[in-house]
Amino acid sequence: MSQFINAKEDLVTEALDGVLAASGGALSRLDGYPHIKVVFRSDWDKSKVALVSGGGSGHEPAHAGFVGKGMLTAAVCGEVFASPSVEAVLAGILAVTGEAGCLLIVKNYTGDRLNFGLAAERARALGRRVEMVVVDDDIALPHLPQPRGVAGTLFVHKIAGALAEEGADLAAVTQTAKDVIAKVASIGMSLDTCTIPGSLKEARIGEGKAELGLGIHGEPGIEQVDFSGAVAAMGTVVEKLKAHATGDVVAIVNNLGSTTPLEMSVLTHALTEAGLAQHIIGPAPLMTSLDMHGFSVSIMEVTPGELDALKAAVTLPAWPGLKAIVTPPVVALPDGLTPIEPIPSENPRTRAIIENVTDLLISAEADLNTLDAKSGDGDTGSTLATAARALQARLDHMPLADLTQLFPALGNELSQTMGGSSGVILAIYFNAAGDACANGASVQGALADGLARVSQVGGASVGDRTMIDALAPALSALPEGIAAAAAAARAGADSTASIHRAKAGRAAYVPEENLKGHNDPGAEAVALLFGALAKEMGT
Repeated sequence: MSQFINAKEDLVTEALDGVLAASGGALSRLDGYPHIKVVFRSDWDKSKVALVSGGGSGHEPAHAGFVGKGMLTAAVCGEVFASPSVEAVLAGILAVTGEAGCLLIVKNYTGDRLNFGLAAERARALGRRVEMVVVDDDIALPHLPQPRGVAGTLFVHKIAGALAEEGADLAAVTQTAKDVIAKVASIGMSLDTCTIPGSLKEARIGEGKAELGLGIHGEPGIEQVDFSGAVAAMGTVVEKLKAHATGDVVAIVNNLGSTTPLEMSVLTHALTEAGLAQHIIGPAPLMTSLDMHGFSVSIMEVTPGELDALKAAVTLPAWPGLKAIVTPPVVALPDGLTPIEPIPSENPRTRAIIENVTDLLISAEADLNTLDAKSGDGDTGSTLATAARALQARLDHMPLADLTQLFPALGNELSQTMGGSSGVILAIYFNAAGDACANGASVQGALADGLARVSQVGGASVGDRTMIDALAPALSALPEGIAAAAAAARAGADSTASIHRAKAGRAAYVPEENLKGHNDPGAEAVALLFGALAKEMGT
């Protein structure tokens, strides 16, 4: 897989230089590239306890992204997923440690423990006061003698950092860090493994599966489970964590790399609904695993003092801050925007037609999405299917016996449930048709008026490669019967495959070669709809 890197050997140093260049002078580094990669606070005066952390790269923004006032003093960075050397850690310690001493915050991996531990011994031999704590917050493998250190490490960075910033001595900062470590629990879940630069990606997580408890270096987790959505995924994680969730709990919701912000918000909603925590940090990428498509949750029962330390403001762009989990306030719609509910009425024939047409659109979701992927963003089928499902759910509330009321009711429903421009276009269409019906126009005349209004507002006409290429000929043929209209719609939709330059709609931004030989998805949907109407209504 292609990645935005240059030479693999220069990846970490170039990335750190990017972080440094964008820090506005807040961060400095030690000379010593490529073997010594130490980022530290430019304003550090050694009068307070220094906090040094680090480890392998690939977990950004950890650890260099958390160097700043109120958190880390320095980060010692190794190559991707590889511990920094003893010399690099020692260089970081010596660069920032004054009379107040230094605390090393180390994740529980063998390489990190050995290299940071030996560097601490050498620093002590040189007269520096150095303490070390090891974070082992991962609960995925409960019988592991030495649990891994993962995103819960950030609780230690933030709470110990706030205490050190206030001027606490080394003994107090160290004890606080140990107290935090004893209370932190973390576990993650992913739909895919990560891609290590220069290596082939391991495809061990099958389709329809998620892996629970995998490590931040892509190590296998405790088990693979069936994946059935965000609520179930978060529920599995919450079930593992809830034994550790007593008292006042803070949760860190961590993006492991490539999970989209939209997905992370859905997962966060599932977490807040579960009632596991009262406060939240995130969702955000905090301790990632390169491009892993997953998330982790870290929790900690906090004292009032620890909560204050987590609340303390820092000027680090990567740190999202702490917020209380609240029930979101919901405010009534402003006057004039609340939809006017139509008076329901029943017409079995109309109901059957709408049900059959909406069933067809739902069944065509995948095919229309595939077609739309050629000329758009691949969501036409989903957009129509979503609207169709919503319309089916509202049929009992629709004025099915009165077209003058049904047309605008359809328009209002589609404007609320159908995303993108399609919902607006169809809302305009059906509202215009309803106006025409109310003024005495025939059904055919009302539908023609709706089309004219859409063309006027949207600016599209026949030949522009839109749904109008199927809708206009269908309505023109409608006086000859629904079968003729369906045939005209099909011919119009098929004609769009030879229109290689769209003049309206999203396809107007797509290269011509992408459009050749493919029907416009909107026109195809219209053709399918008229085909269903012809089958349902006969003559």
